[in-house]
Amino acid sequence: MKKTINFKQFSSIKIGQEADVFMIEDFQYPHDHYLLGASNNVLIGTNPPPLMMLSKKYDYIKIEDDFLVIGAATPSGKIVSFCKKNNIANFEFVSRLPGTLGGMLKMNAGLKEFEIFNNLVSILTCKGQVVKEDIDHGYRFTAIEDVVFEAKFKIEDGFSEEKMDLFKNMRSNQPKESSAGSCFKNPVGDYAGRLIEAVGLKGKRIGDMEFSSVHANFLVNHGNGTFEDAMELILLVEQKVKAEFGIELQREIIIVDKAYMPSV
Repeated sequence: MKKTINFKQFSSIKIGQEADVFMIEDFQYPHDHYLLGASNNVLIGTNPPPLMMLSKKYDYIKIEDDFLVIGAATPSGKIVSFCKKNNIANFEFVSRLPGTLGGMLKMNAGLKEFEIFNNLVSILTCKGQVVKEDIDHGYRFTAIEDVVFEAKFKIEDGFSEEKMDLFKNMRSNQPKESSAGSCFKNPVGDYAGRLIEAVGLKGKRIGDMEFSSVHANFLVNHGNGTFEDAMELILLVEQKVKAEFGIELQREIIIVDKAYMPSV
């Protein structure tokens, strides 16, 4: 089944066009399509590859055999609400991470030392259960290539309101405009936001796109930003940081456009 999605409305950065997206229903999917989650950390280009998403069938959360089992299409807010209701610890940080579990797993999303992989036991793909130890992963990175349908986590008691408040404060400096979250990964021992500011591009604006004056590592859309303007800013930052500091910034934002996807 296909569904027409307007990514200017659907994506968190409010950029994109209408596209027909294949909805995965019964563990079957076309392997030449690109998998999207809730589109919170992506920039959809003018020439995207064929797209697919998990249907609502994979939006569930339950306790099974003393493990927390979560469908990959389950939104972060639902995960936190369930853990709070059932006094389950270690998922408080998810409250500040927009999107669905699948996207969080793919990029090993987190805040500081708190990462979605910390309590992961295994994931379910078309190849069956894959245990955490067999998945190459690190800071904002995993080698997951197959579609993840669900994941299993260890359960520990003790949901913490204090941690919830801590994570809320950690994100209090983020801009309010539409964005895709952090644009670049922090280099080892440094911060992408500091580097962007150091090369004079904090607050740099092209059209309606800007590297925020509130937090330099957030590429924000003031209303009618375009893919072209966003990419011009991204490439400008990469060029200037490389020239001045010799550092090649790694994108945290995912560019979904054939011209910027080497494997497509």
